[in-house]
Amino acid sequence: MQAKTLQDIQQEVDQYISQFKEGYFSPMTMLARMTEEVGELAREVNHQFGEKPKKPDEAENSIELELGDILFITVCFANSLGIDLTEAHHKVMHKFNTRDANRWQRRDTDSELPS
Repeated sequence: MQAKTLQDIQQEVDQYISQFKEGYFSPMTMLARMTEEVGELAREVNHQFGEKPKKPDEAENSIELELGDILFITVCFANSLGIDLTEAHHKVMHKFNTRDANRWQRRDTDSELPS
């Protein structure tokens, strides 16, 4: 399977949503859905890495599926607001590469972190 670009993913989600009369939810509803999905991810992480094992009757789920749900709602949110996620990614990487350029110790150096 050929890798999809963020643009491909945004178009695929838009084609899916466009087949329904309701279209995209409002920004507030999407924020609530995103919060719900992040909570479900937290629950899965807690089950796998925390001190709270799943109950025997609890549905099977996975971190992978929860991250997929978060990706889907993120793409819906961006699409509904006309945000190009590729451009958003470029901007955030520029921010991290400038603001945090010397924040962490690099693997290719033994130098100390700046104080």
